[in-house]
Amino acid sequence: MTDQKTGSRDEWLTARLELLEAEKALTRRSDELARWRQELPWVRIDKDYRFETEEGTASLADLFRGRSQLLVYHFMFGPEYTAGCPSCSAIADGFDGSVVHLANHDVMLWAVSRAPVEKLQAYKRRMGWSFPWASSFGSDFNYDFQVTFTPEQQQSGAVEYNFHAMDTGSDLSDSDTLAVYGTDLATATQEAPGMSAFALEDGVVYHTYSAYVRGLDGLWGMYQWLDRAPGGRNETMMRGFGDLHASGWYRRHDEYDSE
Repeated sequence: MTDQKTGSRDEWLTARLELLEAEKALTRRSDELARWRQELPWVRIDKDYRFETEEGTASLADLFRGRSQLLVYHFMFGPEYTAGCPSCSAIADGFDGSVVHLANHDVMLWAVSRAPVEKLQAYKRRMGWSFPWASSFGSDFNYDFQVTFTPEQQQSGAVEYNFHAMDTGSDLSDSDTLAVYGTDLATATQEAPGMSAFALEDGVVYHTYSAYVRGLDGLWGMYQWLDRAPGGRNETMMRGFGDLHASGWYRRHDEYDSE
C-alpha cells in the first residue's frame, strides 16, 4: 500500500489548479530571469585562448563558426581522466538534438575540456555523440572561467567557484574516483562543471554569462522529466563541492547494464 496521499479526482483537480497557479508564477519569474541574464554587461576578452579541435587549432572566435553567439559547456574531463564525468555525460546526452536548432538561431554550442582532443574524440565515439568538442589543454581558458583549479588552490582548502570561495573537502575516496574517472581524488577534483556564453561583434569576443552547480540544472533534459515523475529525482547525493564529482545514481548511458 502506498504511503502517498490519495484522493478523489475532484480533490486532485483542486490541488492541481492550485499548483498550476504556482507553476505559472514560476514560468513568469523564469522569463524575467532570462531577460536579466541578457541584460548583464558584456566583458571584452582580449586574451588569445587557443583550442585543439578535430579540424586543428582554433581561437575562441573560431569556435563561433560564423554565428554571433557561442555557448560553451565546461565538461569535466581532465587530461588524466580515462572517461568523462558521468554527470557531464548525462547532460551532454541531450546536446546532439539541440545543436542544429541552436545553429539556426545564430548560436553555436561546444563542449570544452582539458583532456587531449584525441581522448575527447575517442570518448565521443564511445558515447555516440556528434556535437563539437574542443580541448583547452595548455591554455588558461578553464582556469580563467573557474572550472579547473591548480594544486596550490586545492591545498589552500578553498577554491573560487560559482563566484565565491568554496570548500574543497569531499567525502569521496581515491577508490571512488579511480572507479569513476581512472585517477586519484586530488587530480579528479581539479575539474568542475559549468557553462559560459559569449558574443562576437565586429571581430571582438565578449563574455556575457556563466553558471555553475545548480545553475546547470536546467540543462539536464532528464531532470525536467524526472521533476514531473511521481518519484522526482530520487537523489541521495549532497550538493557540496566534493559531491560534484560523485557518480550519484546516474551513470554513463552505456554502463547501466554493467552490473
